[in-house]
Amino acid sequence: MAKKTRNQPVLPLTTQVFAWMVPGVAACAGLAALGWLLFHDPAADLVVHVPGMDGEPVESQSAESVAIGAFFAAGEGEPAPLEGSWPRFRGAASDNLCTDPTPLAERWTDDQPRTLWQVTLGEGHAGAAIHRGRVYVLDYDNASKHELLRCLSLADGREIWRRGHALDIQRNHGMSRTVPAVEGDHVVTLGPKCQVMCVDATTGALRWGLDLAKDFGSDIPMWYTGQCPLVENGVAILAPAGDETLMMGVDCATGKVRWRTPNSDKLKMSHASVMPAVIAGERMYVYAALGGLVGVSAEPGREGQRLWFAPEWDRSVIAPSPLVLEDGRIFLTAGYGGGGMMLRVFRDGVAFRVETLASHRSNQGLASEHQTPVMVGDHIYGVQPNDGGAFRNQLVCISPDDARNFLWSSGRERRFGLGPYLAVDGKLLALADDGALTMLRATPEGYEELGHRKIFEGHDAWAPMAMADGRLVLRDSTRLVCLDLRKDDVP
Repeated sequence: MAKKTRNQPVLPLTTQVFAWMVPGVAACAGLAALGWLLFHDPAADLVVHVPGMDGEPVESQSAESVAIGAFFAAGEGEPAPLEGSWPRFRGAASDNLCTDPTPLAERWTDDQPRTLWQVTLGEGHAGAAIHRGRVYVLDYDNASKHELLRCLSLADGREIWRRGHALDIQRNHGMSRTVPAVEGDHVVTLGPKCQVMCVDATTGALRWGLDLAKDFGSDIPMWYTGQCPLVENGVAILAPAGDETLMMGVDCATGKVRWRTPNSDKLKMSHASVMPAVIAGERMYVYAALGGLVGVSAEPGREGQRLWFAPEWDRSVIAPSPLVLEDGRIFLTAGYGGGGMMLRVFRDGVAFRVETLASHRSNQGLASEHQTPVMVGDHIYGVQPNDGGAFRNQLVCISPDDARNFLWSSGRERRFGLGPYLAVDGKLLALADDGALTMLRATPEGYEELGHRKIFEGHDAWAPMAMADGRLVLRDSTRLVCLDLRKDDVP
């Protein structure tokens, strides 16, 4: 504080009074702030932030008129003569387990895994699907303002064709972020602003399009749509979570809605995807919406019938999808303070019931911000979120009977952030969000690395990986890369 001197002018009386009052007001304000800190629940005013270069998330956006699939361009690429498939998010069985029989290297040498090709993409986090020598990935061309489904050759990455439409998107932690679903002759996509497109898997010819926001009242989620479409038996399973329709089945051949599930609880679209499951002998679809977890029948004649509802799983941001275990238990995780929960769905006579078995905070047990944990054998593997306490961003292993007790962790030197992982041949492939790929043994006995290589020098490598025919397709924010994971003597 400056010293008062004789030459300093005398202030008017009112100004002096004000000056005298300031310290007292400041002291009162300080006491009030202290009281607020002591007794206020900070979680009540939590504002969600995501790592990246953007600021705060934008609110849901209004629907706009989009000419879905109006643009098409043919390329010079040719599909690889391969029959392997990773046809949708988390693979053919939606379990993130690759069952491809191609022999893989047991450990990596200094020059493994070898990069077969790489392609530059528009910024985003959309993962790939692989089917019959083709790679399908959603992309956004910022120069032309087009959302595009690109079909590439698994052999060399050359483009076979692209199909899409004009769509104005402002960068919001990237643009596209979902995985296409391929079955038979059809590919179905769900874009960042809820446009659904179905095209011929071979030629790219447009079959039909739907706008979930415009036609079904879906709220476009913060950071755009994260829900990946599911296609089973020629039917696309989508969860608009709109004004009237929670879930629906759309005929891939015609674009006609076959069945609907009413949205009686006014649930909202999350970033999670619909997971197929069999619980107590009933085929069903399980979806973690904003507002609760729901099970919908997939049985012929009862498609779309709501079987059960669990409002207990109500989190503000949900990206991981439900992990459904064989015994009817469902493991749920969320970031941003969402923690984890284990539910059990069971049949009570003719009706289904849900009970909560366990629940924990993010720093008390396995949780996740982006990725869905994977179960290999009798154990669950996942990466702790940023608010996961001392194990922040570390890969951990748990028993499904006790999500609070980590059997092991990757340690402080191996942090994976928000990156993806999948299981193959008794191993885990885990990509750190800074672009480093690690292969380790999937065992509850301990963390054992079998290989480690820096793949990207970029950032935000969050997209789900895909694997078929011994090739691993992965990406960071702007590049799609295909790696050769085969043994050296495998053609």
